[in-house]
Amino acid sequence: MPNPPFSAPPLPRRAVIREMGLRDGLQSVATIVPTAAKLEWLRDAYDAGQREIEVGSFVPPKLLPQLADTAEVLAFAQTLPGLRATVLVPNMKGAQRAMDANAASMLLPLSASHAHSLANLRKAPDDVVAEIAQIRAERDARGSRTQIEVGMSTAFGCTIQGRVDADEVVRLVQAVLDAGVDCVGLADTVGYADPAMVSSLFEKVLRVAGDRLNCAHFHDTRGLGLANCYAALQMGITRFDASIGGIGGCPHAPGASGNVATEDIAYMLHSMGVATGQDFDQLLALRGKVGKWLAGEQLHGNVWRAGLPKTMKEQYA
Repeated sequence: MPNPPFSAPPLPRRAVIREMGLRDGLQSVATIVPTAAKLEWLRDAYDAGQREIEVGSFVPPKLLPQLADTAEVLAFAQTLPGLRATVLVPNMKGAQRAMDANAASMLLPLSASHAHSLANLRKAPDDVVAEIAQIRAERDARGSRTQIEVGMSTAFGCTIQGRVDADEVVRLVQAVLDAGVDCVGLADTVGYADPAMVSSLFEKVLRVAGDRLNCAHFHDTRGLGLANCYAALQMGITRFDASIGGIGGCPHAPGASGNVATEDIAYMLHSMGVATGQDFDQLLALRGKVGKWLAGEQLHGNVWRAGLPKTMKEQYA
């Protein structure tokens, strides 16, 4: 009998783009953006339709002076109706500050690469898992509503260690789920992934995490960021991290070009009929401001240069 015709799974009707520029983007550049400009950035991003933004990180100011005003930026973000403001925290002290500030969600990084974990957090992965369990216990003791999300960094490879075994990623995901986190995401921190790798790893992790695997974080280091987003979308992932102008990166990935550009993934999704709620004109206007605030820093992406195609302009109008 002839094989039945191939039918690709339907794409979701909506997806969420979490803006990372104010955290992942700014921590990777030397320029310190004034707090007033960050608040203007937040307001413009909100007006452009963004409803989930990572606004900073609770780390010691001496380590990341670019993010020293996170508490103030978070407080302003919490005044914008319907905006989900999240923060990155590297340890218990940062988590306590996030809960004190009633952040909607705190993102805890956990590296699947042992070498990267030691370089980034000065702890082995299993020691990080143990601290995550302590953070969950602290949250329970407080009665806090701050969500605990784990970002599994270097899930597809590492510039220090090289290959990262998929079974190790699955083991660590299971460990943090057992520790009581609310959700997890997979991150291609150093830009090693390709779409086939994405499909394979997400399939393996979905078997243990189910719908608690709800985020994909890709860098466009080798030009495959959007292709990797599409591969994750086909696996049912509908939440993606991105940065306006493609800013961001990892200190352990020299030459990395940053996160997938917000305006580019919004364009791709919209072109395929997947709504994100983002307004392209306002996104590109914001990108122009960010370019001025980060004068001398390199921005990335393509939609800002080429604009929307005529066919989408007619549809978008």
